[in-house]
Amino acid sequence: MRAACPAPLLSMLCVARALGRAATSGGTAAGVRAISSAASRRPAVLMEEGPTRTRFAPSPTGSLHVGGARTALFSWLKAKQDGGDFLIRVEDTDTARSTRESEESVLRDLAWLGLHHDEGPQAGGPKGPYRQSERMVSGMYAELADKLLASGHAYRCFCTAEELEAKRAAAEAAGENPKYDGTWRDADPQEVERRLAAGEPYTVRFKVPRAKQVAITDRVRGDISWDVEATIGDFILLRSGGMPVYNFCVAVDDALMEVSTVIRAEEHLTNTVRQALILEALGYELPQYAHLSLVLGEDRSKLSKRHGATSVDQFRKEGFLPQAMVNYLCLLGWNDSTDQEIYTVDELTAKFSLERVTKSPAVFDIKKLRWLNGQHLRALPEEQRSQLIGEHLVEAGVATDASSDFVKAASLMVAEKVELVNDAADLVRDALRFPLAEGGAALLEEEGVVDVGQALLAAFRAHELPTPGSADFEGEWKKAVKALGKALGRKGKALFMPLRIASTGRKSGPDVAAQLQVAALAEGNSPCEAVSFEERMRQLEDALSMPCE
Repeated sequence: MRAACPAPLLSMLCVARALGRAATSGGTAAGVRAISSAASRRPAVLMEEGPTRTRFAPSPTGSLHVGGARTALFSWLKAKQDGGDFLIRVEDTDTARSTRESEESVLRDLAWLGLHHDEGPQAGGPKGPYRQSERMVSGMYAELADKLLASGHAYRCFCTAEELEAKRAAAEAAGENPKYDGTWRDADPQEVERRLAAGEPYTVRFKVPRAKQVAITDRVRGDISWDVEATIGDFILLRSGGMPVYNFCVAVDDALMEVSTVIRAEEHLTNTVRQALILEALGYELPQYAHLSLVLGEDRSKLSKRHGATSVDQFRKEGFLPQAMVNYLCLLGWNDSTDQEIYTVDELTAKFSLERVTKSPAVFDIKKLRWLNGQHLRALPEEQRSQLIGEHLVEAGVATDASSDFVKAASLMVAEKVELVNDAADLVRDALRFPLAEGGAALLEEEGVVDVGQALLAAFRAHELPTPGSADFEGEWKKAVKALGKALGRKGKALFMPLRIASTGRKSGPDVAAQLQVAALAEGNSPCEAVSFEERMRQLEDALSMPCE
């Protein structure tokens, strides 16, 4: 016997099947009157002559990953470019794995990327419901399956699971492609009625036409055709218990929602044959299709968790900006034939074209994404960038107030150094410390450190250096350094490297004056201990006074 229907959907399937039978027999039950028939929802002329309507149809069984996010982005861009609508349809009939929490997570990630939908489970719309589980309860799938049975495009199959397994094993043993052999395709109607009367379980199969060709013009891959009979056998539309299968749901939903352009991953290309047959049998026009290449890791295997972060939420938590993610996702398989790499969302909306999407797999390069993120971060207005960095510093325990002068100075200090917002905390912590002693004699042995350090101490004792923390400190510091270099006869690296070591205790880092300013403003604004300029000069004096070994 066939496996029973999953318990959570059992009651809704019973309702759906009852509604379907009532609809085809002319029943006038209140439940049927409340639901418009599938036939009345059929679009007139689809696709080419109507408005652009694209959809993203996630299964809420996990997080939104890079590949899905790119599909959603391309669908959104196509709709926005044409002044059309972008739909979200949740394909949640996998009751064992689908969760409302996952659905909310996917929708939240799409919203963070700025891919707001015009119709969907949150926005509503005239073609709802927008969850397949809710559409199933309405009876639309059962109704259309009955229509296909009545027109002769489908039939009931009473083969048991054991019989089907035996057929599959026999085909494989003969070296043939396992597919259903059509046992019940032309069965005696009286035998079918007898088994129905006996309550035997059955599936509903689509009757694949003989000598049929299915052809599409894919917006990415060009003309594609299939010899149907050589490709597939009679496939299932409804499982025993009434559960509609994926391809039936998708074909019906795309038609009833008047989706004009289906943009999806290339792994769905083979599904197009079944969906095209279903749409044709029901009298619907096919949408335009665009099948996107895979996204690969740098080792050219399919992108997965072993390559690092792959979900949108992970990238958000790591400090990536949504506009940078959108920019990079679009470059995974698309270009506008120029050398441009940095795009705003408005530029992408204006320039995007499915005809410029490549058929070759795209390779995900985290270094390129980080670089792009840094470009977008530095392009932000200073106030907005400071707010983002400030929020991160507070969360990281480096600042107490995201809008303090300390944070504003820190944001200016790290602007040219960070690629991610999350990079800022370590740079700020380093600026507060003075690890000269930790570097030992090696730092003092760097060329010019002793001479420049002694001159810096002399200028400090003579009160010739500006006070860190003052509004004009950085400008005055530059003047003092210039005077120091002139007195020593040093300039360029011969001046700035030893000065950096003497002032910060490090050979590299952000601008020296900016670091000293941040350290001075940390008091009362950071829970981290900051080494003041006076203390730095004291430690520098101690280090220079130590006898050479």
